[in-house]
Amino acid sequence: MENYLKRALFQDFGKKVLPNKVLILLGARRVGKTELIKNYLQTISARSYLQLNGEDINDANLLKERSVANYKRLLHNIDLLVIDEAQTVPDIGLILKLIVDSIEGIKIIATGSSIFDLNNNLGEPLVGRKNTLYLFPLAQMEYSQYENYKQTTEKLEERLLFGSYPELLQYPDWEEKKEYLYEIINSYLLKDILVFEGIKHADKIYDLLRLIAHQLGKEVSLQELANQLQMSKNTVSNYLDLLSKVFIIFKVEGFSRNLRKEIVKSNRWYFYDNGIRNGIINNFNRLDSRTDVGDLWENYLAVERVKKQNYLKTKTNNYFWRTYDHQELDWLEEKGDALAGFEFKWSETKKAKIPAAFAKAYPDATYEVINRSNYLDFIT
Repeated sequence: MENYLKRALFQDFGKKVLPNKVLILLGARRVGKTELIKNYLQTISARSYLQLNGEDINDANLLKERSVANYKRLLHNIDLLVIDEAQTVPDIGLILKLIVDSIEGIKIIATGSSIFDLNNNLGEPLVGRKNTLYLFPLAQMEYSQYENYKQTTEKLEERLLFGSYPELLQYPDWEEKKEYLYEIINSYLLKDILVFEGIKHADKIYDLLRLIAHQLGKEVSLQELANQLQMSKNTVSNYLDLLSKVFIIFKVEGFSRNLRKEIVKSNRWYFYDNGIRNGIINNFNRLDSRTDVGDLWENYLAVERVKKQNYLKTKTNNYFWRTYDHQELDWLEEKGDALAGFEFKWSETKKAKIPAAFAKAYPDATYEVINRSNYLDFIT
C-alpha cells in the first residue's frame, strides 16, 4: 500500500528492539504486522538483518537444530533476527532463549497471530527476556492523522459495517470490501486454531462465533451456549479462550466491589473488528435497515477504546456493571481506586442518567453518555 498509514505503535516499536531481548508483536492475521516490520526495516537499512518466516518449512528448518554452534553460524554478522508467524515454529520459546542467551548483542523481533503457542512455547522460557506489543486493525486514532472531522463522520457507517482491516483501504467498492472480509474469515480467521491439536469441529466454532455475534454487549451464559451447540460447558469455555487468543473476540467481566445484587459471574464478549462480526452473521446491510445498530455501536466503541488504552499505555481494567434488578452500565473503567462509568447511545437525543444503585454504591465515580456527538473524544 503506497499510502501506508503510520501505525500508532511505530515509535514505541523501534525503542523496544533491544540487544539480547525479544520483541514479540502479537495481533490477528492480516492486521499489518508484516507491513509494520517492513517499514521498520527500511529505517535501519544500513544494518544487517535476517528475516525468516515460521510458516516456510526451509526457514523453520534453519532453526531446528538447537545448538549454539548452529545459531552462531546462522547469525554470523547479523544484528537483528526477524521471525514472522513465530508461533508455528516448534519449541520457539526454547530456541529464542538459547539465541538470546548465547549470541552477544543479538536483537530479535518475533511476530505471532495467536497467543497460545506463543504463550505456551514462548512465555515461560523468555521470562525477563521479552517485551510484548499488540497490533490491532486500524484504530480511529490512526485514521485521525489523515482525516478531518467531516471525513471521519462520513466514514462512520462504513467502519461500523466493515471494520478496519488495513487492506480494506485498497477497495473503494463496498462489494469488494465484503469479498475481502469473507476471504479473511474463510482463509485466515481460524487458521491458528484449526492447526492447534484436538480441534475437530471447525463448524462448531463458527456456530459459537455466530451465537456470540448475536449477543454483543449482553451477558453470555456458558450453559446456554453449551445447550445450543450440544457441547459440554468446558469445551465451550475452551473454544472461547482459543478465540480470544487468536484475537477474534475479547471478554469483559462484570464488576463488583460490595453490592450483593451485583452480577459478577457472567461475561460479555466483543469482536476485535466489526467487519469480522458482520461477516460471521453474513449481514452487511446499511444502518438504516438494521435492528442491531446499538450493538454495532457498542462493539465499535468498546474495541476502539481498548485500542486507545493499549497504544497510549493506559493501565485500566474494563468491566460492565449490572444488578439483578436490571440497572446497568455498558462500560466501566477502574484506574487505581477511581471509577468511570459510560453509557453508549447511538441516538443523540436519548437521555441516559446514572443508575441510582450505582450512584449510591460508588458516589465518587464519574458518569458520561457517549453518543455520536462526543464519541471521538472517547476513542482518540
